[in-house]
Amino acid sequence: MSEMVFSEAMKDWVDWDQAAYELGLSLGALTRDVPFSKSKRIFWEDNPTGRALHATLLALVEAGLLESRDDDEQFRWATTRFLNVFDH
Repeated sequence: MSEMVFSEAMKDWVDWDQAAYELGLSLGALTRDVPFSKSKRIFWEDNPTGRALHATLLALVEAGLLESRDDDEQFRWATTRFLNVFDH
């Protein structure tokens, strides 16, 4: 089974907890064997993993890779270019 790339999963506006889930999947910290609906407590309860994933989303906004709206309640991929592709 091929895994979805984070940028593809984030092409449309996604609620913060779903965005954190997709980030966790892309990092290999979460598995699709446990669906989002059964993983929500990671994001809704106060724990280091949930806080770290949310902080990483905010860092990606600061870096310009994600956009956020509604006071960081929703996120989406902000760029269609790859950072390691340089114009010659």
